[in-house]
Amino acid sequence: MALHPVLAAVTDRVVERSRDTRAAYLARQRAAYRQKVERSQLSCTNLAHAFAAMPGRDKILLKEVSQASRPNLAIVSAYNDMLSAHQPLAAFPAWIKEAAHAAGATAQYAGGVPAMCDGVTQGQAGMELSLFSRDVIAMATAVALSHQMFDAALYLGVCDKIVPGLLIGALTFGHLPAVFVPAGPMTTGISNDEKAKTRQLFAQGKIGREELLEAESKSYHGPGTCTFYGTANSNQMLMEIMGLHLPGAAFINPNTPLREALTYEAARRAVAISAQGERFTPIAEVIDEKAIVNGIVGLHATGGSTNHTLHLVAIARAAGININWDDFAELSAVVPLLARVYPNGKADVNHFHAAGGMGFVIRELLGAGLLHGDVNTAMGPGLEQYTQEPFLDDGALVWRDAASVSHDLDVLRPASDPFSRDGGLKLMTGNLGRAVIKVSAVKPEHRVIEAPALVFDDQDALLEAFKRGELTRDFVAVIRFQGPRANGMPELHKLTPALSVLQDQGFRVALVTDGRMSGASGKVPAAIHVSPEAVAGGPIARVRDGDLVRVDANAGELAVLVPAAEWAARETARTDLSHNQYGVGRELFAVFRQNADAAEAGAASFRLPDWQE
Repeated sequence: MALHPVLAAVTDRVVERSRDTRAAYLARQRAAYRQKVERSQLSCTNLAHAFAAMPGRDKILLKEVSQASRPNLAIVSAYNDMLSAHQPLAAFPAWIKEAAHAAGATAQYAGGVPAMCDGVTQGQAGMELSLFSRDVIAMATAVALSHQMFDAALYLGVCDKIVPGLLIGALTFGHLPAVFVPAGPMTTGISNDEKAKTRQLFAQGKIGREELLEAESKSYHGPGTCTFYGTANSNQMLMEIMGLHLPGAAFINPNTPLREALTYEAARRAVAISAQGERFTPIAEVIDEKAIVNGIVGLHATGGSTNHTLHLVAIARAAGININWDDFAELSAVVPLLARVYPNGKADVNHFHAAGGMGFVIRELLGAGLLHGDVNTAMGPGLEQYTQEPFLDDGALVWRDAASVSHDLDVLRPASDPFSRDGGLKLMTGNLGRAVIKVSAVKPEHRVIEAPALVFDDQDALLEAFKRGELTRDFVAVIRFQGPRANGMPELHKLTPALSVLQDQGFRVALVTDGRMSGASGKVPAAIHVSPEAVAGGPIARVRDGDLVRVDANAGELAVLVPAAEWAARETARTDLSHNQYGVGRELFAVFRQNADAAEAGAASFRLPDWQE
């Protein structure tokens, strides 16, 4: 199938825009390929420290004179047992070591990375650490790999900032082959509709905390990823469509024989693509311009999280690739929406997987010319391999072709008959700056809102006004001073129940913010990631109560309807941010806030070497 002309044009533009930075990145990584096995560069003292505590058999393998005859795998894990999605990872290192031994290799737990749960911190002060935890994770990954003992790496992580952080860290060690290893979603609990309704009843004061907690506990009830299609599950989609998972690995439930078999196989695959393996495949040759564009396409086709308009930009930059929101918008206009998973529908990811899952989606997109098939992957050349799904046949792991037809057209559709002809992500521009809006979960009648502004410098101020009954009218909520430099760009998901209640009561409401919204949000139109942010003097800081604001998701317009001369003459507002600087560790993150890029540049706090300008 010929490539869609827009896919080809966007990719060509990304390649040209990234020509110098990508070449510089690859030159650095390819110079490291020539060293092949890093531990051959270590002194005897270095090496003795590195294997001092290893079992005798492993120590013998690493002491061989060549110091390079057998692969040594790094395990970098985001395990902790508070996160339901990461609790199953506890068993994975032992499985990986066993599989490595069986393949004649060794494996070491190179290091852990922090993993915070946005579900726990949502609406709390700790959420202001969340986005920058991605950068901490990238740095922690670098620390784990800095010992130069490894020939390939397995990255164990699932949730919001964790997989992007692991991938950014992995790309700084682009000479090492990589396999990403997921844990899978928890089994299905109560319906997402029931959960959302309960939250709205609580917001209205019609039920108490006991009823709310009971409903939440039935939704989030066991090991595995939350089952809605937020950032965590969007991460898993991306790792698959970008060729870093084993095919079909994303949405297999934890604590099942198939999940265990896939983890063993991931270790075997890491051995195979190591420097001493049958096909050396460093991650720098997997994550290229085509893979990044494939990731954007997958995001649109499945209705994925808007958080990846930040994360994919930062990931690409780590590989010397420069993308922006124009690329997202142009692809969204031609990529059909193939999946309806909450918040874009009623199904959860288990239902999506049962209906055909990622194998079906990738086959449909390849057939429509909307994916680059000629890419490198952890499985070897070509994305076609990812149109298969794994099964156990008498205990043996095998792959077979994924479903050729959807098993539930209410959840998953072919490219010839999509839910929508576009991906539902829009670039918003106007005198308020640049922003993104996800409309795949917003009903058409709510996609154009023109109403007076109500300005808040804190999400709690809006909720207090709601509780006082002051918001029973049409309005555009402008929540500012929520950008990366102000307070770490927290998600504002706890506004969703209150705004949804008002929308359901017939009021025309929208949200405009330089902060983020959760990947689980979407019912209320929200122009988010507004750039430049208020603390940097962005025009969002000029908005005043009563200004008429137009949020037009159809036309991509984000504007304050005041005379141009008046608008230009206005001073930007300031606010006291001292309360955001302390408590729950926020004081330690001052350097991150001070150095953060704009949202469209990935909101990263670090500066990469000279391949980034």
